[in-house]
Amino acid sequence: MNVLLEKWDTPFGLPPFPAIRDEDFGPAFDEALARARAAISAIAEGPAQDFAGVIEALELAEADLDRVAGVFYNLAGADSTEAREALMRELAPKMSAFSSEVTNNKALFAKIEALWQGREALGLTAEQLRVLELYRRMFVRSGAALEGAAAERLTAVKARLAVLGTQFGQNLLADERAWHMELAEADLAALPGFVQDAARAAGAEKGLGPVVTLNRSLIVPFLQFSPNRGLRETAYEAWAARGANGGETDNRAIAAEILALRAERAGLLGYADFAAFKLEPEMAKTPAAVRDLLNRVWEPARAKALADAAVLEAMLRADGFAGPLEPWDWRYYSEKRRKAEHDLDEAALKPYLGLEAMLGAMFDCASRLFGLEFREIAGPFYHPDVRGWEVTRQGSHVAVFLGDYFARGSKRSGAWCSAMRSQRKLGGEVRPIVVNVCNFAKGEPCLLSYDDARTLFHEFGHALHQMLSDVTYGFISGTSVARDFVELPSQLYEHWLEVPAVLEAHARHHETGEPMPADMLKRLLDAATYDQGFATVEFVASAMVDLEFHTGAPPADPMQRQAEVLESLGMPRAIRMRHATPHFSHVFSGDGYSAGYYSYMWSEVMDADAFAAFEEAGDPFHPEVAARLERFILSAGGSEEAEALYLKFRGRMPGVEALLKGRGLLDAA
Repeated sequence: MNVLLEKWDTPFGLPPFPAIRDEDFGPAFDEALARARAAISAIAEGPAQDFAGVIEALELAEADLDRVAGVFYNLAGADSTEAREALMRELAPKMSAFSSEVTNNKALFAKIEALWQGREALGLTAEQLRVLELYRRMFVRSGAALEGAAAERLTAVKARLAVLGTQFGQNLLADERAWHMELAEADLAALPGFVQDAARAAGAEKGLGPVVTLNRSLIVPFLQFSPNRGLRETAYEAWAARGANGGETDNRAIAAEILALRAERAGLLGYADFAAFKLEPEMAKTPAAVRDLLNRVWEPARAKALADAAVLEAMLRADGFAGPLEPWDWRYYSEKRRKAEHDLDEAALKPYLGLEAMLGAMFDCASRLFGLEFREIAGPFYHPDVRGWEVTRQGSHVAVFLGDYFARGSKRSGAWCSAMRSQRKLGGEVRPIVVNVCNFAKGEPCLLSYDDARTLFHEFGHALHQMLSDVTYGFISGTSVARDFVELPSQLYEHWLEVPAVLEAHARHHETGEPMPADMLKRLLDAATYDQGFATVEFVASAMVDLEFHTGAPPADPMQRQAEVLESLGMPRAIRMRHATPHFSHVFSGDGYSAGYYSYMWSEVMDADAFAAFEEAGDPFHPEVAARLERFILSAGGSEEAEALYLKFRGRMPGVEALLKGRGLLDAA
C-alpha cells in the first residue's frame, strides 16, 4: 500500500510526514485520479437524478485526490526538491486534463443542469441551493456548454496554461536561489545587528560568509540600512530582474503566451476579453469598476509620493550625490527620514517584535475575539522549522494550525495560507489542517520588522477564515469565496496589531522582558501611515498593469505594454511596480490573481470599514461585533454572495474614503 492512500493513524489525522517519500507521490496521484474518474463516471452514468446522488456524490468523489494533493502542493511550495519540481511539471497537464474531463462530461452536466432548472421543486436548503448554483457556474465557465472543436481547443488551452504557470513559478524560484552578493566586513559592519545576523545565516545556508540574497526579509532591510549606494543598486537591480535574466529561466516569453492563451480562453467562452470573464463572479463584476477604484486611489497616492520623493532627493543631494533619486535610494533615505521625523529606528524596534512575542499577540487576539485556545503539539512535521498547534474552543477540537516561518532555499518567496485539509460536514465532520508559510530571516532569536509582524497577522487572518469555517459542503468551505472578498479577513486581522493594548501586553524585549517604552509605542502607531504614498503607488501600478494586460487584445510584448501603462499613469521615477511582469507570480504562476491583483485594495475598502464597527462599539474586542464577524464572514465561507455576507455583518457597503483615511491619503485626495 502507498502511505498516502492508507488511513492515517496519526494524531488529528495529520499526514505521516516521516513515512512519506517523494517517490510515493506519483503512484498516489495515479491511483487517486483513477478512483476519482471511476466515482465521477458512476455519478454521470448512474440512475441518480437528485441533489444527494449528483452534487453530494460529486463533493466526495475526489476525496483521495484532495488528500494527496493537499500534502503534495503544500510541500512543493514550502519545501521543494528536484523530484517535487519534476512531478509538478508532470502533473500540471495531467491535472488540467482531469479537470477538463469532468467539466466536459456531457451526461454529468446534463444532470446538474436538470437540477438547476428544477431547483424550486427540490426543497433545498439555502446552502444546498448555493452549492448547486456554484457547481453549475463552474461547469459553464469551464466550457461544459461548448461542443466539438471549441471544446477540444479550450481543453488544450487550459492544459498549456497549467504547464506555463508551473514553469513561471519554478523559473522565479531558480533565479531567487541562484543570486547572492557576498559582503565585505566593512559593508557588513555598517548594517544593524539584526541584518548582519540574517546575512550570516543566509551565507551559512550556502556554505559562505555573510551574503545578501533575494529573500524579501533580507534584501529590504539591506536596502533600508546599507550606506553603500553601489551595493544597493546591485542588489536592487538583481531583485528587480528576477525572471528577466535571459536563458532558460526567463519568464518574458512565457508571460506573453499566457496572456494570449487567456484571451483565447475568454473568447471561446463568449467574453470580450479575459478581464470580463475573470471578474464576472467577483464583487467588482467589471473591469470598469476596478479601474474606477484604482484611479480614485492613484491620484492622491501619486501626489503624496511625489512630495515625499522631493524630500528624499534633497537628502540624497545633501549626502553629496548629484541625483536624481533612484529606486535603490528610496528605502534608505525613507528609513533615515522616518528616524528623523518620528524618532523611529527599526533596529531599536525589532528587539520588541520577536517572533515568539508576536505569535503570542496573534493567538491572544484570536482567543479574546473568538474564544480559541492554542496548545503547541509535537511533530514531526514536513520540515524541522515547522511548528504545530491544536486549536480548541471550550474543550472541543477546532483545527490543527501549522506555522512555517523561516526563509530557506527550498521555499518559494512570499507568504501564504493554505489548507492540507478543509472543513466540511458532509460524510462526517472534518476539521481543517491549516498552514501559514512566511519567509522571515532566521535568527537566534527571530526578530521581526513591523511589516513582518503585519504579514504574520495577515496570514493568520486567512487561517481563521479556514479554521472557523462552519459549512456542510467543502466546495464553499473557508476561503472558497470571491477573490476580491478573500483578503477581507486577512487584512482586517492586521488591525489588531495596531491596538495599543495588544502591543503593550506583547511587544516585550526579547532579552529583558521589558515592555516596549510608551513613547516608542506612541511613535510607532503615530507613524502607521508613514510612506504610504510609496506603498500605494507601487501596489496600484502593479494592479493597473495586471488589469490592462487582461483588458482588450493581449499584448504581443508585455514588457512594452507594462511601460506604456506606467507612462500613462505618470509613474514616479524613483518607484517601480511592486511586482514587475517577469516575477509577478500572483498573476502568472497560476490563475488565482490574474486580472485580480486589485482585490487586496477592494478588500481594504471593506477591512477599514469592518474594523470601524469595533471602534464604533468602543471596544476592539467587542463580543457582539466579534460574534457577527464570525457568523457572517469567517464561518460562512462561500455560502452566500460576498456582498450579501458583508451587508449582514455591517448593514451597508463602505466607500473608498475609509481606505484613503486608513492610508493617510484623505488630505491628498
